[in-house]
Amino acid sequence: MEKIYPDSKVELSKFTAINYDKLINIASFGMYKGFIKKAIKDLNVQTDNKIIDMGCGTGRNILLMNKYAGKGSLLTGLDISEYMEKQFINNTITHSNINFINKRIDQPFELDQKFDKVFISFVIHGFPHEIRKIIIKNAYNNLKPGGTFNILDFAEFDMNKMPFHHRFIFKKIECKYAFDFIERDWKSILKGYGFNEFIESYYFKKYVRLLKAEKL
Repeated sequence: MEKIYPDSKVELSKFTAINYDKLINIASFGMYKGFIKKAIKDLNVQTDNKIIDMGCGTGRNILLMNKYAGKGSLLTGLDISEYMEKQFINNTITHSNINFINKRIDQPFELDQKFDKVFISFVIHGFPHEIRKIIIKNAYNNLKPGGTFNILDFAEFDMNKMPFHHRFIFKKIECKYAFDFIERDWKSILKGYGFNEFIESYYFKKYVRLLKAEKL
């Protein structure tokens, strides 16, 4: 399938999509499993929360969220990959409060209800900035007032000040959009779309951040 964004790495090949969780574990030297558990805990999921996971992949993150959710919760995964959809459904089939919607997050959409949280993990950095603006608007439009947009992704940092081996790896595995992403002031950007009340949690020597932004 031809990529819409040739310079991006968020559009995955069939092989990568099918083996995504295994490849992430290998690439992170096994550290991803512990890290994502910590990040999901910091998300502060409530028992009655309705949550969207934009670019949900195999459902790994939603299953972690579900450990904190209750009977009144609704956890909805959005993804466009048919390979991710199959894995997501297989992985979550026993949970009646989890559902999947095959939908592009880089095109405007509004679902039939509003949500308490929108979560997006290591996806938004992989798009051109004009497309990121659409994703932000989608998050805002699908949140309840007082709901939060939760971006788990690279923090803001100067790549030239990274230790050589970190910089080498970052340049090797990431696309050019990621280099642009880390240079932007994301709190100022989100304020421009009606978000405020920011809370930040950092990981991996502050190269990764969970940024929570509340819809006014």
